[in-house]
Amino acid sequence: VTLAEASLLNKLIHTSLVESSHSVEILQQDPRSPLFSVKTFEELPLKKELLEGIYAMGFNRPSKIQGTALPIMLAYPPQNLIAQSQSGTGKTAAFALAMLSRVNATEKHPQCLCLAPTYELALQIGQVIEKIGQSCTNIRVTYAIRGNRVRQGTVSREQIVVGTPGTMLDWCFKLKVVDLSRIRLFVLDEADIMIDTQNLSDQSIRIQRALPSSCQLLLFSATFRERVRAFARRIVANPIVIKLREEELTLTNIRQYFMVCDSKEHKYRALCNIYGSITIGQAMIFCQTRKNAEWLAAEMCQDGHQVSILTGDLTVAQRATTIQRFRDGQEKVLIATNICARGIDVQQVTVVVNFSLPMDEKREPELETYLHRIGRTGRFGKQGIAFSMLESEELWAVQVIEKHFR
Repeated sequence: VTLAEASLLNKLIHTSLVESSHSVEILQQDPRSPLFSVKTFEELPLKKELLEGIYAMGFNRPSKIQGTALPIMLAYPPQNLIAQSQSGTGKTAAFALAMLSRVNATEKHPQCLCLAPTYELALQIGQVIEKIGQSCTNIRVTYAIRGNRVRQGTVSREQIVVGTPGTMLDWCFKLKVVDLSRIRLFVLDEADIMIDTQNLSDQSIRIQRALPSSCQLLLFSATFRERVRAFARRIVANPIVIKLREEELTLTNIRQYFMVCDSKEHKYRALCNIYGSITIGQAMIFCQTRKNAEWLAAEMCQDGHQVSILTGDLTVAQRATTIQRFRDGQEKVLIATNICARGIDVQQVTVVVNFSLPMDEKREPELETYLHRIGRTGRFGKQGIAFSMLESEELWAVQVIEKHFR
């Protein structure tokens, strides 16, 4: 599974909002800048049509990241922003509002660009923008994604373009569909995935460097490691940074347990004991490899459980169908590799099981993947439980996780 695929389904079934109790830290570039946060959408300089759209999305009041970031994103003169926020906290809706607010509907040319690491993510972002902007009848969205073929010299009349870096690069430089000199707002979503994928990083930077100096830049990332900071410094001038405090990255409403097992067969028996002894709405089980995921799915099916499986070798259509069936409750258990670790928001998921801990090529624990995995439970402020299964020689890995997240 590639790193871009690891965020494949981040927004695929994002239907509700995670309310976090975490404090948000603002790192201000200009100490004189009069920043504030808002408690209602009416306090923001939003057109009536956009207020209707945001309420139609099910947002009654701004989430913490929205309340803090939107005044910055909508301010005049435009201010560059780097924002760290967990998946499910409403950041897509926030930058969708910013894009729709910056557009001049009477001008029929691209004015806002948004880049995402995968085809499916771009589609999901575009759908959020279209839904929030449903009352803005003169604003249109187009998709710079594979399969959306355009002829060279065709000039796009849509004001908002959402796409992946490779196709967007072709649209801007080879096909001349988008005139970058007229772009007012540029959004880079899932920046931590972008910078871990060499081509995506290079393509994103090439597009950004062709933008006018007056263009507002918004960069969003689920993590804020030094590599993200270094990448951000290369493309975002004088930004305001919004981030979670490091010690608050662990989701406090999730109880975390581990159990020591002798073998994968022993792990399976333990899993059956868990499943039989606690009330489970729906469960997600993470395996490190596709082979283990397929083995586990076969074992559970044989024992009469309703199970679906999500791995990197499925087609886009198969992945979307699997997720939709799970969200609709047709299967109670979703077995997945790390492709599913980010952003799958299913309210009924009460238990996450790490059938194996996430480890990198050097056999070190992948701390961020662990955080994203367990974050599939405890959504929307509810209580959740996460179990990790390990063999005795892996006990040191749990200690590394404990120490990192305190």
